[in-house]
Amino acid sequence: MSLTRKERHNEGFTLIELMIVLFILGLLAALVAPRLMGRVGKAKQKTAQTQIQLLGTTLDLFHLDVGRYPSEEEGLKALRDKVDNLPAWGGPYLDKPVPKDPWGRAYIYKFPGQHGPYDLYSLGADGAEGGEGENIDITNWQTSP
Repeated sequence: MSLTRKERHNEGFTLIELMIVLFILGLLAALVAPRLMGRVGKAKQKTAQTQIQLLGTTLDLFHLDVGRYPSEEEGLKALRDKVDNLPAWGGPYLDKPVPKDPWGRAYIYKFPGQHGPYDLYSLGADGAEGGEGENIDITNWQTSP
């Protein structure tokens, strides 16, 4: 049985029904999005912590070969690029260039360090010292943010 043109027209959704569906989808997005955003921040902190640990291991390998850690002037680039006056340099110690922190900034390397032989850290999401939550500094001398 074939439907007439008028009957086919009545089978669609009304504007109010569509608006209700969009409203419900908006509510669901408003409830889920903040939870997901919190997880993204935590994931970036974990990534920074892992990268700092890996760079620390690489710095220790440099120290074993050369007998010292890179100076602040040489910086973390010494892990990738040969330093001219170091015949014992056994690198490159990294396969790729030194990564930036998850927020797109360079890791801060201080030698000698105040908290150990060297300090290696990221200033977190806000790019300023200190902070809480996503803005907390990620360091090599504290085990977790």
